[in-house]
Amino acid sequence: MQDSRRKFSQVEMKFFTMWWDTQHDDMKDKVRFLVKNKQLEMINGGWSMHDEACPTYEDMINNHKVGHDFILKEFGVKPRIGWQVDPFGHSSANVRLFAEMGFDAWFFARIDSGEERDFCSNGNKKHEWVHFPNGDRLGDDLRIFTHDMFGNYYGPLSFDINDAGDNNVDAMIVDKKSLSFNAPAMAQRVLDQV
Repeated sequence: MQDSRRKFSQVEMKFFTMWWDTQHDDMKDKVRFLVKNKQLEMINGGWSMHDEACPTYEDMINNHKVGHDFILKEFGVKPRIGWQVDPFGHSSANVRLFAEMGFDAWFFARIDSGEERDFCSNGNKKHEWVHFPNGDRLGDDLRIFTHDMFGNYYGPLSFDINDAGDNNVDAMIVDKKSLSFNAPAMAQRVLDQV
């Protein structure tokens, strides 16, 4: 609320509704404002980020229906991005479902290690592509931009300060009065990797 440049994405509606249900109307109005102002975006929008808990096509649909109904009722919007960075499996049904739901893109992690090696070998940068789910049967009308998140959902290489085993990681110091102030250099490191 204090800085309109700040943005946040919320993924799983079960966790969000647990917080939402405890809020007063004034806080709910503030959150609705943030959604309308595009500072808070509901992505994926399923009740959960489905994997083993929703293994069938019908389960996947029901999982998203519950979450999407809540988002539409409370905020009047529909999610446009599929987000699955923590499931322990994906199927062709998943990407097809997201494309049929009208998602513009699908971001995921935990790809087959052989495919990941191929994506990264010899300078390949194949972590993004337009996916045609079941294209052999459905043609190329059904498509979705797809991105495999390199390194799962961690921060950029040598920048993930949550990795206690990495001694090459420095915390970002944003206080300009500090002798350790390094925010511009750290931001440039992230930009260089991107």
